[in-house]
Amino acid sequence: MDFISGFVSIIGSPNVGKSTLLNSIVKEKISIVSDKAQTTRSTVRGILTDETSQMVFLDTPGVHTPKNVLGEHMSKEVNDALEDVDSILFIIDAKRGYGNRDKELMKRLKKQNAPLIVAINKIDIIEKDRLLSLMADIAAEGVEEIIPICAKDGDGVSELISVLKAHLKPGVMYYPTDMVTDTPERIIAAEMIREKALLNLREEVPHGIGVEIERIEYDEKTKITSVHALIYCESAGHKSIVIGKGGSMLKKIGSEARKDLIKLFGTKIYLEVWVKVKENWRNQGSIIKGMGYE
Repeated sequence: MDFISGFVSIIGSPNVGKSTLLNSIVKEKISIVSDKAQTTRSTVRGILTDETSQMVFLDTPGVHTPKNVLGEHMSKEVNDALEDVDSILFIIDAKRGYGNRDKELMKRLKKQNAPLIVAINKIDIIEKDRLLSLMADIAAEGVEEIIPICAKDGDGVSELISVLKAHLKPGVMYYPTDMVTDTPERIIAAEMIREKALLNLREEVPHGIGVEIERIEYDEKTKITSVHALIYCESAGHKSIVIGKGGSMLKKIGSEARKDLIKLFGTKIYLEVWVKVKENWRNQGSIIKGMGYE
């Protein structure tokens, strides 16, 4: 049997569970997750390989209307991810239903030159009758397949992988068999710190923060990896919130991030995080590039 391979774009509105699904597929945390909109800012590639196939998944930012240079970058990431793929996986939030934003996105995706598969995510939080009605509404659009899933628990994910695998073609192995992402560790580390900030900060702060890794150093003698990070925010008021009373919030963010970094690097971690005000950084290309959003 020929080896088959190909690329799958994961597309959807913000907060439908795209990153949670990618982590479930590759069985490792390579994409950060939070309930804040626009958590994912750049395409993350997840790689699933078995004896006969390799699928490269492109986890994209949520589709939205850009308001700054960073937003324009995110929209470009979505557009680029729709080019030359073997299938498009459109994620819809079961709880939100098939709304106007999804309907507009459906029109756009149907014009692409690739099979369109719909996964209805978060089926654990809606009643069966409502799910069946939702599936009927989407089926009326004439898509290839509709798969109900719960990315968080892994329900339906194996079936979804089988459906996507059927659209692969004979091809090469693009990545080594033991590789689950090609995202540099520096970028993953920065995103892990940002995730903890997203999970802990007030609603008005998260969109205005970004994380840049200044340096990563491994000490052979102590077997400790030192990670030095910088959190950018857009105002002095936001900086005080990120730091917290007596440094309590920054300490909490660092403590939670350290646990993920230990798993990422497989060593003990020394983490140093500083907070810097940079007004309007989301419109400054050099800073955006430094964070890996390019």
